[in-house]
Formats: sequence, structure tokens, C-alpha cells
Amino acid sequence: MAANTNPGLQIRATEQCISASCNISNLSSISFSFERKRKSCTDFRGSSYISLSKPIDSSKLAPIKFEKMVTKAMSGAREQVPVSGLPIDLRGKRAFIAGIADDNGYGWAIAKSLAAAGAEILVGTWVPALNIFETSLRRGKFDDSRVLPDGSLMEITKVYPLDAVFDSPEDVPEDVKTNKRYAGSSKWTVKEVAECVKQDFGTIDILVHSLANGPEVSKPLSETSRKGYLAAVSASSYSFISLLRHFLPIINPGGATISLTYVASERIIPGYGGGMSSAKAALESDTRVLAFEAGRKHKVRVNTISAGPLGSRAAKAIGFIDMMINYSLENAPLQKELYAEEVGNTAAFLASPLASAITGATVYVDNGLNAMGVGVDSPAFSGLNIPTDNKS
Repeated sequence: MAANTNPGLQIRATEQCISASCNISNLSSISFSFERKRKSCTDFRGSSYISLSKPIDSSKLAPIKFEKMVTKAMSGAREQVPVSGLPIDLRGKRAFIAGIADDNGYGWAIAKSLAAAGAEILVGTWVPALNIFETSLRRGKFDDSRVLPDGSLMEITKVYPLDAVFDSPEDVPEDVKTNKRYAGSSKWTVKEVAECVKQDFGTIDILVHSLANGPEVSKPLSETSRKGYLAAVSASSYSFISLLRHFLPIINPGGATISLTYVASERIIPGYGGGMSSAKAALESDTRVLAFEAGRKHKVRVNTISAGPLGSRAAKAIGFIDMMINYSLENAPLQKELYAEEVGNTAAFLASPLASAITGATVYVDNGLNAMGVGVDSPAFSGLNIPTDNKS
């Protein structure tokens, strides 16, 4: 496959250059490159742990400058420039991403990376947020976020109303059916959406689960009600089982599914309560079991990405996201910001033929913070010669 005539996502090394770009694109060909960014990006940062010693006063933390990995357009087909590297080519593939309601979350970033590799994008949006999301798209409010390195805009072929808490119409209680936030929308249960996608497009190749909700997330687990606990598990983990169950019949053999998890599934993260840690643990366990079942029956791969938290609108609901971000900057092996597109790029790889032997895996994208056993910013380690990023 000639590199200079084959669009796709190209993995290659490039020289550093000065840039303020933070976008991924739907284009002919892309390469991963390292670019220096002097301006601090506060929208896309992440971490996994909070301090083991004492609360962090974020007001005392000095600004930190970082090197950032971005994707850069390289239109080999149009420029006839030979490009070496491994292609991530998803042209002709179709992806359904469940859980996009704005332009600053991991779901959006995954959609852009998949589009950059050539995939067609379908989106499932929570019904109460559907009108705002579609209106924002239509009025161009997301245009800056949609800009691709080649100057075009990422296209979303179709947006479907979706509430993944309900499997079928029979599961929807009367108070939800009559709720004004659901007025004007129909066929939004998981079963109905899968049927609509089949009717509209026939099949898909990639299924992405970017859904989570814990109504009592701010409560300690020991104070979480049964209703709150089960709601967290239902929305954050069982919803993936339901999506896979109803979409599997229309996922082409060799297809891939991806969900998003968090290290609280296996480590104690005070403040991440309400049953959410349990829900993420269930999601990771389900990933392994479903990888076996979907692989044997349908030749479909199932993986999950454990991403550091992002300062998105949804994450702000947790209440201490900024402290977690600062903790990551101080303690992760890689002292840099975590960008949503880095998770998006990982998803594009996992969805591609390059990952054809990877299934049942939890892939960490958190600057390595999951590997740490202690917080090295603790006064207990003040006497140790702990290396730091001098560039910060």
C-alpha cells in the first residue's frame, strides 16, 4: 500500500515546531508529531489520584508549561509526498459513538480521531441534551472544535436521540415518557436506536461507549443509597452491555468496541463515590467477559480505555476535578497535561487493524499515573532526590 497515495492515520516521527493547534482531523493522512505549545490549555488535563498526604492548594501551584502531542495533517494523496510509517486507515468504516453532548469531552475527541482516519461518524446523544447539541452544531458554535488540519470541518452524518438507561420502550416509566425534556423525540431506547441505525445504514464497524452517570457521586460509598448505587451501575456499566447486545448483530466481523473507564475501579479515589468506582470495576470486568463472547460469536474486539479525568462539563460535576488535575501534574511519570485527543488517538488505534490481536484489555492513557503507588509530592518524600521535569 503506497504511503503517498493512501490516506489514513500515519504514525511517524517529525521535528518539533511552534504551534497552538489542539485539533485532530478528518483528512487524507495524519502523522503523530511533537509540537511545543507555550500557551497553557486548561480544558484538556487529567489525573488519576489525589494526594495521600494533605489537600493541595491549587492557588499556590506555579503555572506549568508543557510539550504537547498533537496530530498534524499530512495530505500525502494530494501533495504526493511519500510518508513512511504504519497507516491507520478507517476509510469505509462506520462508527457509532454513544454519549456525545458537547465538544469538549472524550467522546468528541474519539469521534475526531476516528474521522481523521477516515471513518464515518454517527452519534447518540442523551435525549434532554439533544436539542442544544443539534442547535449548536447547526449554528456553528462547535465549528472551531470541528476544524481539521486540512481546514475542513469534521462531519457528523447523523445524530440519534439516545437514553442508554432504557433497553426497550417497555422499560420506560410513565413519568419519563411524559417528561417535557423528552417531548418531540422518539425511538431513543437502546433497542430502537440500534434498529434505526440498521435501517439507515445497515451495519457499523466501531461502537464507542462514552457514557457515565452517578446521581450520588459526591457521597461516600458507605452513605450511598441502594437506588443511587444501582443507578450508577445501570448508566455507567450495564449500558455498555445493552449497547453491545443490541448492536452486535449489525457490527461487521473484525469490528471493534471501546468504552471509557477510570482508575478508581482499582484504586481508592476519595470523592469519587456514589457507586461510581464499583461501576467502573464492573465495566472492566465486563470488558474481559464480553471480549470472549463477542470474539467467539461475532469476531468483534472489546477493549476499554482508562483515561485520566478531563476538565469537561461532565467532570466538573464531581467537584474536585481541578485538584485531581494538579495532583497528576505533580506526581505522574510524565509531567504534562493530558489532552482529550491523546485518548482519541488511542481509540483510533484500538479500532484499527493495527490492534487486530488486542481484545479484553484495559489500556491506560493517563501519563502513567496509574503506575504510581504513592504521591511523590508528599512531605514524607522531601528528603529524596525525586526527578522532576526541568522544563516545567
